[in-house]
Amino acid sequence: MSKKTTIANRWFLKSFSVVLIALLILDVVLYGVFRAYFYGTVEQQLKGELTVISAVLTRSYNTSANTGDEIRNTIENFSKKNSMELMMINSGGKVIITSSGFSPYGEYVMPDYDKALTSQDGIGVYNGVQENGENVMAVTCMLDIDDYRYNAVRVIVSLTGIDAQLGKVMLFTIFVSGCVILLMLFLGLYFIGSIVKPLRQISKNARKIAQGDFSVDIDYKTNDELGELCRVFNYMANELKNSENIKNDFISSVSHELRTPLTAIRGWSETIMSSPEDKKTAAKGMRIISEESGRLAAMVEELLDFSKMQSGRFNLSMEYMDVYAELTDAVIMYSSRATQENKVIIYEEPMDIVTIYGDKNRIRQVFINIIDNAVKYTPPGGSIIVNAKAEKDIIYLIIEDTGCGIAKADLQKVKTKFFKANNTVRGSGIGLAVADEIITAHGGELEIESEEGKYTRVIITLPIAKRDKQEGTEDV
Repeated sequence: MSKKTTIANRWFLKSFSVVLIALLILDVVLYGVFRAYFYGTVEQQLKGELTVISAVLTRSYNTSANTGDEIRNTIENFSKKNSMELMMINSGGKVIITSSGFSPYGEYVMPDYDKALTSQDGIGVYNGVQENGENVMAVTCMLDIDDYRYNAVRVIVSLTGIDAQLGKVMLFTIFVSGCVILLMLFLGLYFIGSIVKPLRQISKNARKIAQGDFSVDIDYKTNDELGELCRVFNYMANELKNSENIKNDFISSVSHELRTPLTAIRGWSETIMSSPEDKKTAAKGMRIISEESGRLAAMVEELLDFSKMQSGRFNLSMEYMDVYAELTDAVIMYSSRATQENKVIIYEEPMDIVTIYGDKNRIRQVFINIIDNAVKYTPPGGSIIVNAKAEKDIIYLIIEDTGCGIAKADLQKVKTKFFKANNTVRGSGIGLAVADEIITAHGGELEIESEEGKYTRVIITLPIAKRDKQEGTEDV
């Protein structure tokens, strides 16, 4: 099993390590810059000092009768001999006089003198560690004196103090870099924690949802992208919970809807079989069995349509059709039932013909579904008003009832699969979803307006057929 990788680990290995390396490189660069600045300052001071000394020595040699003593006195009485050492070098490259006052002893390694011999300005500079481990800087300046004894003057200074000062500066720089790293580490871990915590909650709650527990909620009140993700997750959980409740209600409703006609069919079948000689009872029973069988067939057909719609196998057989003829047939189909229930359907059949390009059976199914709902939800004494009008390239079909209406909170959900605004009335809750799908497939719209306790109005808009369209069959 592979080791679990966390956001904190990835951040540490990538972002934090990059910043750490960048700070280390910055410290190295700063060290180089400060070292070059400090050493450069010392070099300029030494060059300036030698320029003055060489001018003094040259003038003394040219003006004094006793040049040897004058030059020795100048070297030995050097005012800054406590901080640096001054040397006189002959043409053989030997040190003959030093500011310390002692006779020179041994051989001196003088790369600066070698450089001065070949340089254009007659000055050579050397920076390095002596045999005793001391870091020094030496500068040699060639003299314009025609005397083999006095060929060049050299000054050498210890860089121990400079190195100590440079060390203090770098310690401060490293301290600042360490503070930056610690601050970044603290802020980074705090920031990552603010991300990881809600993500862990999302992961934990997602597992609960996968197990069927939709009562989850993430409390995250920021307005950033993560806060939006948490709010969307809460919305998703709430919608899944609503869908689960609707599905359960649908199963319960469909089970009840199936059980009721099956119970009637079974009961009347047993009654007829027990009294076959009673023709009046048999006739009544057969009529009820036929009606309940029709209800079952319609319900099964509705469920099949919904299944096809969900799987993408919902086919339309398209042709030119008279939409008013299908609407009239649907109204006639329910007129008798409405009269029996003390309700009235008000409909004035248009005299003209309006042609649309669609599936006549599916369009009639939509009209039947909507008129059936209107009759079911309209109380005795109420009315169902059916209107139709064509304007330009659009036909409007309006079915309005004076029933119980739909609550404002439920109005946006009535076309959702499995949803029933009123569970006291028979129905599966998918009729409007199928109707909306059919109308949408025909390039139209199905809109519902309602006010609870007063009315419900269904407005269907369909495009009027253009005659240059070819008849045929197409899948939707």
